[in-house]
Amino acid sequence: MAQTVVLKVGMSCQGCVGAVNRVLGKMEGVESFDIDIKEQKVTVKGNVEPEAVFQTVSKTGKKTSYWPVDAETEPKAEAEPKAEAVTETKTEAETKTEAKVDAKADVEPKAAEAETKPSQV
Repeated sequence: MAQTVVLKVGMSCQGCVGAVNRVLGKMEGVESFDIDIKEQKVTVKGNVEPEAVFQTVSKTGKKTSYWPVDAETEPKAEAEPKAEAVTETKTEAETKTEAKVDAKADVEPKAAEAETKPSQV
C-alpha cells in the first residue's frame, strides 16, 4: 500500500542532503522522495513503512524525527486562533486555582476558631 512519510531531518549542507538522498535511493519500496534543506523536511512516497523510513534516514547520523502532524495538515492562519484558545483555557484554569486558594483562606480561619473554642470551654 502506497503511503507518504514526512520526517524532520537536521540537514545543514548539501553533504547532508546527499547522505539522505543516497540511503533513500537504495531503500526498497520508495517510489519518490523530496528533500527540502531549508525546512529540513524529507517527504517519502511509496510502499514503505514509516518506521522503516525513519530508521533508514537515522542511519545517516542526522537528527531525525517525525514531522509534526499539526504543522502539516493545518494552515498557519488556523493554528493561530487555536493558540489563543489554549491561552483562554489556561486563564480559566488559573481562575479555578485562584478560587480554590480563596476557598482555603476562608476555611483556615474557621479551623483556627474551632481549635480555640475547646480550649476556652
